[in-house]
Amino acid sequence: MSSLPTSLTGAATPGAQESGAATPGAGTQPLSPPAPAPAAAPQAAPQTGAASGSAPGLQSVPSPTFSPLYQQIKALITRSLQSGEWKPGEMIPSEMELASRYKVSQGTVRKAIDELAAENLVARRQGKGTFVTTHHEDVVKFRFLRLVPDEGEPHYGASRVLECKRLRAPAEIARLLDIRTGDSVVQIRRVLTFSGESTVLDEIWLLGANFKGLTAEKLTEWKGPMYALFEAEFGTRMIRASEKIRAVPADETAAELLSVPVGAPLLSVERVSYTYGDRPVEVRRGLYVTTRHYYQNDLS
Repeated sequence: MSSLPTSLTGAATPGAQESGAATPGAGTQPLSPPAPAPAAAPQAAPQTGAASGSAPGLQSVPSPTFSPLYQQIKALITRSLQSGEWKPGEMIPSEMELASRYKVSQGTVRKAIDELAAENLVARRQGKGTFVTTHHEDVVKFRFLRLVPDEGEPHYGASRVLECKRLRAPAEIARLLDIRTGDSVVQIRRVLTFSGESTVLDEIWLLGANFKGLTAEKLTEWKGPMYALFEAEFGTRMIRASEKIRAVPADETAAELLSVPVGAPLLSVERVSYTYGDRPVEVRRGLYVTTRHYYQNDLS
């Protein structure tokens, strides 16, 4: 991996750091209109300036866009997280150290970290510092577990792995994972039980390149959230997910594995999970029994 920039030299001038203004020569100068094509009859020179409007026959040039300075700092910190410079559970440098590193103010760094904390990529600990979050922590591990019992606190159920195998990606899974049909994927099927009752039937598809060596034995031996295993053993961290939810009747296979009658109502949840760079790495299709649980989604 190429080395990462340690400052914004060339991205912002010292006097423009707090405003987010771009460096002169980086696309901020007005573009000169193209020279008019020669013609038999004399033509008026095209006008320039915002008030003149567009000359007939000339294509409009899109205006350049720039991100605020704190967003650029956020992107640089995220790259360091992605590269593993600061691993899950480790403390990142202080705001003062990061400000010196990137040659910006401490307030700019603070605003960048505020957004990273809101996205659960880092967590501030009073009197200790800012740490890279991990899927072992409650603030993160329950972020992807949306099934809440009618009574009691949310918790992970026991996992019974039905199968774990490597195969070629079907067309629909390949499309969702942004890979080619036939590329290597890992398929997992499991049942989650809560308080001794079969509650979730999961079918999970993972990028084969990211999960070499994943077996049913590893999944069975692991105690804790599956995403924590992906993070700890395979260096793949789930950052966000997109879900589709609908009600479906139980077919014969689901009815048998979940101990419900054929045709019983189930909640179908299809999730695509993404790692750094908004790269899809997992497709998860779950069937949920909701007689003693409900699906909670907090909107913000």
